[in-house]
This record gives sequence, C-alpha cells and structure tokens, in this order.
Amino acid sequence: MLIPIEVPYNTTSSAGRKRKADDDEPPADDRMSTSPSPSLHQRPLPPSRTAKRQRSNATGRPLSLPRLLETLDADSLRGVLESVCQRHPGLGAEIEHTAPRPSVSSALAVLKKYESIFQTSFPFGGNPNSDYAYNRVRPALINLLDALTDFTPHFLPPNEPQASQSLAFLDSATDLVHRLPEWNTFQHRLHKHNTYDEISKAWTLVIQEAGKRAGGIHIQYGGWDQKLTKHNQESGGKLQEAVDEMNKHLGWMGGQPIPQQYGRRDDDLSAVRQELLSGTYGSNLPVHVGPW
Repeated sequence: MLIPIEVPYNTTSSAGRKRKADDDEPPADDRMSTSPSPSLHQRPLPPSRTAKRQRSNATGRPLSLPRLLETLDADSLRGVLESVCQRHPGLGAEIEHTAPRPSVSSALAVLKKYESIFQTSFPFGGNPNSDYAYNRVRPALINLLDALTDFTPHFLPPNEPQASQSLAFLDSATDLVHRLPEWNTFQHRLHKHNTYDEISKAWTLVIQEAGKRAGGIHIQYGGWDQKLTKHNQESGGKLQEAVDEMNKHLGWMGGQPIPQQYGRRDDDLSAVRQELLSGTYGSNLPVHVGPW
C-alpha cells in the first residue's frame, strides 16, 4: 500500500514570488498617471511628414490679381488705371479719394524725371540754344512744362492750406524754370517767359494768403523775402509782381505801416555818420506808441 508523501508547501518562497510580482507591477496611481492626459487629446497633432501631397494634373491658369499687380512697374500700372477709369468714369473719383495726397518731395521727383528726359534729349555738340536743338527737345520740353503747370495749382491755396508747403514747392519749381535754356529765337523763349509769369502769380497768391494768417509769420521769419529777391534777380525781374506783394506784407506789422528803413540813407554811409555826429540821427523817424 502506497502511502502518499506530502510535499511541504513553501509559503515563504510563494510569498516572495508574489511580492516580486507585486513589485514589478506599478501602483494603481502610477498606472493612472501614465495614461494620456485629456490635454494631450485636445492638442492638434502635426501633419504626418510621410503624408503624400495630393498630385493634380498640370494645367495652365492666369495669375491672381495680387500677383499680376506685382509684375507691373509704375508706368504700366498707371496705364492700366487710366484705361480702367476711361471705361468706368466713376472709378476715377474713388481713386482720387483713396490715393494718398501727393507731397512736395513726390511731386518734385516727378518733375525731376521729366527734366532728366528733357536734358538727355539734346543733341551732342552744337549750340544748345539753337533752333535745331529746340526742335529736337521740344516734345520733352512741352511734357515738362505741362507737368509743372498741372502740379503747381495743387500746392496753391485753398487746395494747399499750409503756406510752408506752397512756398517750398514754388522755390524748387522756380529753380527748375531758371535752368531752362534761353533760346536764340524770341518765340521759343516765350515758353520760359510765360512760365515765369505763371510762377510769379503763384508766388503772389501764396504771399497774399500767408499774410492773412498769424500775421504773415511764415513769410516774415522764413527768409522767403531773400529767396524771392534772388529768384527775381535771376529771372531778370520777371517775378517783380511777387516781390512787390512780399514787400507790401513785410511793410506792415501789427497793423501799422512801417516805412522803408532809413529811406536811401543806408546806401550812403557818410550821411549816416554825419547824422550821428550832429545828433540828428533818427529824428525824422516815426515814434510808435504802445505794442508794435
């Protein structure tokens, strides 16, 4: 008769294996912390680098309007706008309202461009004041003078309320007229003479309006009287109307007329010295009472 032999159960090793298995398994809190957080589910995943771009069949198509405008230079763009405005007149007023106001520097830059074209139109050698030279450059000359005629009213009152801007433009515009040739033929010189006449009227208008504001401070303390006098001398007296208007406003201060300083005695130093020695210097000058 076989007697079953009982193998003793090693509780220690079994408990050790159980504890080791328990040690290998992370705690419940740790298992929960390793799970993806809700914030990760909300983040947009970056597109897969391995995703292939959908291929389309090659076909031609016109450029979009923004890309098309990028290819146009200033002259081409201006031509397009002029053509569109001719077909749709209502767009012209919209463009004038939307476009930034031209500044003195931008207007002078355009005039400088026309002047450069005019200067490069002269034939090499020969007399630049001759009839032959005039006939060669006449189209460019007309374009320059037309541009000057168009830009000048833009900087005159009431369209231009700031006298400083008006005077700055006229100062440079008058220099441009000085640089025009003195043609041999009188009829050809009429271009320059007539332009001087228009510039003189522009100076006169600006001086009149500036004299009505702030006591004419812009023309009294801006040195414009000296600049205008120099322009008049260089033009051969063709700006005398503007000079007279300037003198009229500079001769008034505080509502009181001021006579020409010392009359003609400032040109005669010996007479001034004699009056100083005799004690009569300034005896015939008016005495101002109150604030001047």
